[in-house]
Amino acid sequence: MIRFILRRLFVSIFILLAALFVVYNLVAISKDPLQDLVESTAPNKAQLIQARVDLLELDVPPPARFFLWLGRLFTGDWGVNIAAQDVGGVIGPAVEQTLLLVTGATVLAIIIGVSVGVATALRQYSGFDYTITFFSFLLYSLPIFFVAVLLKQYVAIGFNDFLADPHLPIGALAFIGVVLGFIFQAVIGGDARQRLMIFGGVAVGSALVLWLMDITDWFRNPGFGIPLMLVLGAVVVAVVASLSVGLRHRRNLLITGGVAALGAVVWYPLQFVLTNRIGWWIVPLVVLGLAVIGWAAGRLLGGNDRRITAGNGFWVGLFVGLLLIVDRVLQVWNNYYTATNGRPIATVGSTNPVFANSDSIWIGMLDLFTHLLLPTIAIMLISIAGYSRYARGSLLEIMNQDYIRTARAKGLPERSVVMRHAMRNAMIPVTTIVAADVGAIVSGAIITEQIFGWVAMGSLFSRSLSSVDLNPLMAYMIVTAALVVIFNLIADILYSVLDPRIRLN
Repeated sequence: MIRFILRRLFVSIFILLAALFVVYNLVAISKDPLQDLVESTAPNKAQLIQARVDLLELDVPPPARFFLWLGRLFTGDWGVNIAAQDVGGVIGPAVEQTLLLVTGATVLAIIIGVSVGVATALRQYSGFDYTITFFSFLLYSLPIFFVAVLLKQYVAIGFNDFLADPHLPIGALAFIGVVLGFIFQAVIGGDARQRLMIFGGVAVGSALVLWLMDITDWFRNPGFGIPLMLVLGAVVVAVVASLSVGLRHRRNLLITGGVAALGAVVWYPLQFVLTNRIGWWIVPLVVLGLAVIGWAAGRLLGGNDRRITAGNGFWVGLFVGLLLIVDRVLQVWNNYYTATNGRPIATVGSTNPVFANSDSIWIGMLDLFTHLLLPTIAIMLISIAGYSRYARGSLLEIMNQDYIRTARAKGLPERSVVMRHAMRNAMIPVTTIVAADVGAIVSGAIITEQIFGWVAMGSLFSRSLSSVDLNPLMAYMIVTAALVVIFNLIADILYSVLDPRIRLN
């Protein structure tokens, strides 16, 4: 594998250099970088023009200038932009903001898109399948700026207006319950009796939960507490067990349930630890700490199925740890709501200047979330549509293979056939698509950043291209191209992990 990685990196370097050379020269000859100064009426115009020529080495032909830029790049010098600013100091924060914007959207799009695709494949030609197919093609065809406008109007403005008087009438509770019940019975499936039970249980349960949230003013003062931590932990245990060994594996349920109960037990003492002035290091410590405890419990007490039980314990601990962090962030919601004048969901920018000097990491996390919410959803919705279609088609093709029929003939449960045998091979085409989409998502974030007012790589690229500012433009190209190369390399490695028949040599 090491030889394969080195060989791919060696070839990718030459491809990257060739692409950078072509882009550099095409942009250099596309427009005159001195045009704004030539058209100006400044009395010292000649001096300004000469200063820019000397600063950007415009008296050197573009091909030779590229190699001068490349030589300095190898020494760690990114050059200066048209305003004489160091490009290295400009590109760093821009890359950080863009990766912050697209990382969460990409991860959520993969998880949700693959899950929806698998669910539709297992319910092929059902009403649920047709409905998801319709909405997938609808979202895939919508331009992201149109989706962004809808999100601003109905998610940001609509939810902010709702928070002014967060009351849900009986009709709204009944409608939400019916919609959720219909969705869940379509996803889970079964005979008519099972579907009716699922529909009724989800409809009544969701309406009851929303009613309790309404009468306890949860939307203004949200939080989980020990009771909700126990309920949510039980849900996590049930979901993880359903996807792996089923709900009849008592040892697995006892171990993972114990991990979930541990999360509820430590909720109270953590309130004295998770103070406003604690550092960011506490977040991975809590999340990974519970995940490691869950894994260790599964390994020690899992018996013959210790490998699977340890994995389930890890995931349950991870999600319960995340719930603890989310609960702590929600506890500062009321203060955040007041400080934002009752408009907590942001539509512009990446941070609120009001909290720039805040000492509370929880306020900072909540502020980041409220600014990430809309652009993340906008990017995520478009990507989910594509990933769900690829996952559905790939799984349907795999489910008709001979080894799947053999696994069923051996008496394996359908859950094991799908999750342990079909899913791994079905993910190979999806892995290819995700790797190819990384560059498109990063470059496509240019539009999203402009719509939501994020000062990141998109604005850097637009300004550099319009003014023929080559140094920051090439820095953008290097980062984008490097991400594409890295993720394609990761995809090649994942092929051999998903299918042992694929050899990297």
